[in-house]
Amino acid sequence: MRRRTFLTGTAATAAVAGSGSLLSACGSSSGSGVPRLDFLSLAWQTESVKANKALVAQWNKQHPEVQVRYVQGSWDDVHDQLLTSFEGGAAPDIIHDEGIDLTDFGSGGYLADLTGLLPAGLKSRIPQSTWDTARFNGAVYGVPFLQEPRVLIANRTLLVKAGVRLPDVAHPWTWQEFEDICRELSHHGGGAERYGTAWPMSSPVSVTLNLALTNGGRVLYKDEGSGRTEVRFGSADSAFAELVRRQVKTDRSAPSSALALGGGDVLPGFFAGRYAMLPLDFSYRQQIEQQAPKHFDWVVLPLPVGSKAPDGGRSQGVSPQTLSVAKSCKHQQAAVEFIDFMTQTPHLVQLAQGDWMPPTGAAALRDPSLTTTKLGWSTGMAMAKYLSASPALGMRGYPEWSDKIATPALQQYYSGAISLDSLRGKLVRDGNRVFERYRD
Repeated sequence: MRRRTFLTGTAATAAVAGSGSLLSACGSSSGSGVPRLDFLSLAWQTESVKANKALVAQWNKQHPEVQVRYVQGSWDDVHDQLLTSFEGGAAPDIIHDEGIDLTDFGSGGYLADLTGLLPAGLKSRIPQSTWDTARFNGAVYGVPFLQEPRVLIANRTLLVKAGVRLPDVAHPWTWQEFEDICRELSHHGGGAERYGTAWPMSSPVSVTLNLALTNGGRVLYKDEGSGRTEVRFGSADSAFAELVRRQVKTDRSAPSSALALGGGDVLPGFFAGRYAMLPLDFSYRQQIEQQAPKHFDWVVLPLPVGSKAPDGGRSQGVSPQTLSVAKSCKHQQAAVEFIDFMTQTPHLVQLAQGDWMPPTGAAALRDPSLTTTKLGWSTGMAMAKYLSASPALGMRGYPEWSDKIATPALQQYYSGAISLDSLRGKLVRDGNRVFERYRD
């Protein structure tokens, strides 16, 4: 889950200024001889930066024996920046990143295996299924602390006017119902053009893989015996991709012009009534709340489910935000104790509120401030229990397959340039050749 990159106000200034200092960040001892740990934070929203800094200050006040220095980073190019810092021996001690990076950095020997360092309270605070998002080859390379479902954000006025039933988490739409409703809400010619939905697909691979789970597919599979990664694209794997293609090319209930856009880029059209619904990451609610015209009536709805998925179709893949410890850190146990502090239930709630995302802790997900119906918070918290590890997690070679094979192939397919058979050939044939090179 690579966070979107629009930055505003104080957070923007801090992130840009902080990104340049990443390579010089390295834990050391202060002049008094007290160990100092550098904490690289990728928080960027004003509320999130404030919450993180406040927690660091609280830790430092309560733990004079180990001090933590807050280092502001940016999601832009963090993977390459971290790789450079690892190889240059200047890595931060405590690293805020996302699950998708743990495979490369863990297998590369840059991150500490936290398995034997995690206190019992921290291990029990987070559900076992969520720990699976940070485990690779039996090692735990990060503590997942924030996660994000994809939801539907809808123009309530348009849906109510059309007599559409508004779903909830207990009674979601199926994908078929979603397609039917999008056709009904679309209007072309004779006035203002309107689409039932829009699919911003600037990052088509993660969306396709994570939402394939709603139909019982995965696209990326791992053989439990050999550990070999295999690309498949059977009917369950391709069902979501085929739906998007139908909406764009056949039903015309989603515009092709949105395929190259990011989530924030389609919001002006949403506010103008051009799109009735948008499938977006949960945290986009913050941007919508800030930018929506006065009296614009929007509502958060659960993502539709696949009718043939074995788990009821509610599962979707996620790459959570994580806190890791550099293998080069000289005070690994102290670093884990800081992570334990940051992920205590009240602190998880603070961080979740600042980032507009569900926390991973079971108790934090039940906190009254996060289960309110206001701004759709309760919908996201209820969906969080269905989140599972993205099919991309733990797959060595995924970045190369994604960049060189899957991204261009999916872009061509969604735009109508190639057929489903051609897409399958590119993803499977060419993709398996890439993953074969990463076998141990």
